[in-house]
Amino acid sequence: MTLRGRLTIWYTTVLAVVLLLFGSATYSIVSYSMLRQDDDTLTKTADDILLAGRSSETLAFTLRAVDLTTNVYVQVWGVTSGLVNQSANSPELGHAFDPAALTGDQRTFTSVTVNATHMRVLTVPVRDSSSNGDVVGYLQLATSLAPVDHAQRLLLIVLIGAALSSLAVAALVGWTTGGAALRPLDRVTETALKISRADDLSRRIPMTASPQDEVGRLIEAFNDTLDRLERLFETQRRFMADVSHELRTPLTAIRGNLDLLRKIGNVDSESLEAVTSEVERMTRLVKDLLILAQAESGRLPLGRESVELDTLMLDVYKEGKLLARDRVELKIGQEDQATVLGDRDRLKQVLLNILTNAIEYTGRGGNVNMGLARVGEWARVTVSDSGPGIPPDDLPHVFERFYRADSSRQRSKGGGAGLGLSIAYWITRGHGGNIEVASEVGKGTTFAIWLPLVDSGGASGGRPRPAGEHGRRAPEAVS
Repeated sequence: MTLRGRLTIWYTTVLAVVLLLFGSATYSIVSYSMLRQDDDTLTKTADDILLAGRSSETLAFTLRAVDLTTNVYVQVWGVTSGLVNQSANSPELGHAFDPAALTGDQRTFTSVTVNATHMRVLTVPVRDSSSNGDVVGYLQLATSLAPVDHAQRLLLIVLIGAALSSLAVAALVGWTTGGAALRPLDRVTETALKISRADDLSRRIPMTASPQDEVGRLIEAFNDTLDRLERLFETQRRFMADVSHELRTPLTAIRGNLDLLRKIGNVDSESLEAVTSEVERMTRLVKDLLILAQAESGRLPLGRESVELDTLMLDVYKEGKLLARDRVELKIGQEDQATVLGDRDRLKQVLLNILTNAIEYTGRGGNVNMGLARVGEWARVTVSDSGPGIPPDDLPHVFERFYRADSSRQRSKGGGAGLGLSIAYWITRGHGGNIEVASEVGKGTTFAIWLPLVDSGGASGGRPRPAGEHGRRAPEAVS
């Protein structure tokens, strides 16, 4: 059964239950009210008769006052003498209206059928006032319930008819409004099927509903999902193209050198060295891709130990001096003591990746400065260079895989594959931190790594925790 049908059935069922409860309450209240009116009439008439008085020795009541009330019948019964008196309008029955009630000592109301007539009967015991108050007879009053029964039948017909009509209208309205409300879902389904059949993720569902209602939010969420899927597939396509390009270069070099070795017929040390270099380059590429895949999926194993960032930065500085040699001047500026909780080897990899990147893109005679400062409850490690800088249009993409700000620049022999900054970004995020970059063309670039101090519990003191997704927006600039 369709959702539209189920909603209509549920809506109609709930309305039917409500109408049943309302109809039952209305029927009961009206019936009780009408019966109560008859009981009040019988009670008042009985009181009038008793008030008119009787002979102290007999049950001779004055019934002339009730002869004018044609819908009330009166009988007077003695305990031993049978029928003593009755009103002029009473039918000749030969028995009491309700014989079973002529045994009690309290006023009782009963509903009985007398000669096919439904009647309401009030039985009042009459006591001997001159003795011990024993019951000497009964005053029995009756009135026909035909008007009440007729009103009840009419009310029941009206309630059932109104309920059936209401349910029919409710079912029709529910079916119509349900179809109108669910029509956008049909468009969602139709669009999803078209995307599936045509493999076209550029399609979007038109927003015909209000963005505040449930269907509007569903369409908005579906379109956002399509946006993310489209970006994901585009990123995957570019990733495959980049990997293919990165692998083609070393494979071509390896094949060329092997062909050369085959032609000359003997071992050439220079060719073997080239093959070894390209194999090592491919190994690094595959290793970096594995680390990046684990980091992006959140499955990169990270240790949890106290790491002194000042000591770690000194180790990285020493290795950076070997890379910089006399081509670039590497210095350490501010150096506070800071301890964070994390994986020492991975954090060292982050600093080395950023420092290597800064040294590589800084020209001869340039400067690269490292610094460590405590800012509120965060540790900030900065790496600044005096290189050519990064154009503003490229800043949002510096942490993407295989990124190069200058696509014409060739990588140095044995250089990386453009994965270092991306790996650094994801490792930092895995430690609850963030990386920011600020750059000005012609003046240099500054990378800042923010990590929560070990005694802060990761609370946001000086800087916010990282937000957004990799590649979705540019990191904040370093102040």
